[in-house]
Amino acid sequence: MTGFLDDFLIRATLAGIGVALAAAPLGCFIVWRRMAYFGDATAHAAILGVAMALAFNLSIMLGTLVMALAMAMAVSTLSGRGRAVDTLLGVMSHSALAAGLVAVSLLQGVRIDLSAYLFGDILAVGRLDLAVIWGGVALVLGLVWARWSALLTATLSPDLATAAGIDPRREQLILTLALAVVVAVAIKVVGALLIAALLVIPAAAARVFSATPEGMALRASAIGAGSALVGMGAAWRFDTPAGPSIVCVAAAVFAASALVDLARRAA
Repeated sequence: MTGFLDDFLIRATLAGIGVALAAAPLGCFIVWRRMAYFGDATAHAAILGVAMALAFNLSIMLGTLVMALAMAMAVSTLSGRGRAVDTLLGVMSHSALAAGLVAVSLLQGVRIDLSAYLFGDILAVGRLDLAVIWGGVALVLGLVWARWSALLTATLSPDLATAAGIDPRREQLILTLALAVVVAVAIKVVGALLIAALLVIPAAAARVFSATPEGMALRASAIGAGSALVGMGAAWRFDTPAGPSIVCVAAAVFAASALVDLARRAA
């Protein structure tokens, strides 16, 4: 196994597949809740987490996890107080990204490659990174599996969830925690600007081919993992950036699914 993981391309591919598998079911909930900007706001806050981690000499993953969780909880809390959710998410998303970029530029004696955090540096994933990523994947998938029924009920109808003894706010908090973990483990793979794409695009593509929520989650996972595999192959073949290549493959699948949907409606 050690020799197997010596190949950087294999490590990168495994990292991409892991992140895609964790992101896909969460992306389904984001699509169902019509809160695509929610993923954006959480991911963009990760840059502020990078600045915090560098300033206090902390783990980058810990810094991104803390800030992503703080942003997700703030958005979740404020969105329930009568404000326009899409406007709120847009303002907080771009404000967090700008604040993070400014904070990083103000750090003294620290030189970092911002593009690695904005667009990912999947080819630099090491064995320890891979272990942390798959640990996060296991945590997120286990959490979603254990709370699937409650999360789904709270998403489809908060009133029905309350009547069934399920606290919608608690399920929202669980979803928020899982999303923050995905952002923390994914920032090195696809970067802050592309995490939301990996959350939303596979789920949106799977929606056309799915008759049940469970089927949509499984198909989204398959599309995400397949996009990571094909995207890595394309990046190696054509010498293109790996993270954006993965997202481009997922976007191509979504375009194909949109054409299939149009053909069905026309028939």
